Amino acid sequence: MDRQRSEHPTTETEPDREPAEQEGSVPAEGEVEAGPRTDAERRARRRRLLRRTALALVLLLVVPVLGATLALRLNYTGDLAEGTHTRNRDAIWLGHAWVDGRKKDADVKALARRLQGTGIRDLYVHAGPLEHDGTLPASAYPRARWLMAAVHREIPAVRVQAWLGDKLATEDDDGLRLSRPATREAVVESTRRILATGFDGAHFDLEPLHSGDRNYLTLLDALHRLTRAHDVPLSVATHQIDPLPAIHSVAGTLTGHPKWWSQDFFGEVARRVDQIAVMSYDTAMPIQSLYGGYVAQQTSLALEVTPPGTDLLMGLPFFHDNTIGHRAAAETVPAAVRGVRLGLSRTDADRAAFGVALYVDFAATEGDWTAYEEGWVR
Repeated sequence: MDRQRSEHPTTETEPDREPAEQEGSVPAEGEVEAGPRTDAERRARRRRLLRRTALALVLLLVVPVLGATLALRLNYTGDLAEGTHTRNRDAIWLGHAWVDGRKKDADVKALARRLQGTGIRDLYVHAGPLEHDGTLPASAYPRARWLMAAVHREIPAVRVQAWLGDKLATEDDDGLRLSRPATREAVVESTRRILATGFDGAHFDLEPLHSGDRNYLTLLDALHRLTRAHDVPLSVATHQIDPLPAIHSVAGTLTGHPKWWSQDFFGEVARRVDQIAVMSYDTAMPIQSLYGGYVAQQTSLALEVTPPGTDLLMGLPFFHDNTIGHRAAAETVPAAVRGVRLGLSRTDADRAAFGVALYVDFAATEGDWTAYEEGWVR
């Protein structure tokens, strides 16, 4: 409509308006409503707009969540391939009591009985933590030589790796800084010294470690040169892989804590080590089927980028905390084992360099051991 004519009518005679055209009446079909003309109508219109906006936001949030939930549930279904059982490359994390004097010969004998007939080849024995400057005092592992001798005597088929780690200063000012070359050099020297006590390998767990950290990759290159020179494996524990593309970036932006790694970064790490263990627990999943589906997805994602010569281990929750990130009734060993076998079945059923890693010895129950043995070892 011409603005001048609408605001300043000409002297031309206009036809009389029909009742439906009178002010405040309902517009005729095809005409556009001019909008509310009273305060009450304007408030009602705002309420309708708010309801519609709220509904749109709910749909934006709920629909993706429902889709992801359905996908995880479906991921927990399907057939398990024959032979998806232990390859005798499994591992278990052991607490600090094994090197600080609390454990005795009788405990090693009991451990030997516990491991008999399982697929466990590696023991990750907590021998740290590292100091924030990368150093590790010998006082942190006073009984290491005794442990090596006792284990090699009672369980000669297993390897004992020094489990080292520290909190990283990636999300606050307190922690180890991988960006400092002197700190990385100190970590390598600490590893050299602890291997000299007789450990059969070095296993690192540094957290929180953000995806794409090039300083971490530089450290792994230096550590791998050292472990190759000693003819022992370099092993690492890792964060989970993005369940959705680039979700680690979104999580990092929104929370400051990017829980996941990109699949590409996971692959870069896997190519620099001999063994890589995914911490596939603390997922915040509410029920077993969703947790198992999530583990199946994580297993497939990891298999896709782990070189054939690198051992890939998926973590099993041998603990029963109830926190925001871990629901014990959902994150069970049977659900994890089925998820591992489903991911293996779909992605690389015949892969030899594969296993599971049990976390952790001092929190495990007989039920956890039974589920591992019946579901995975057989």
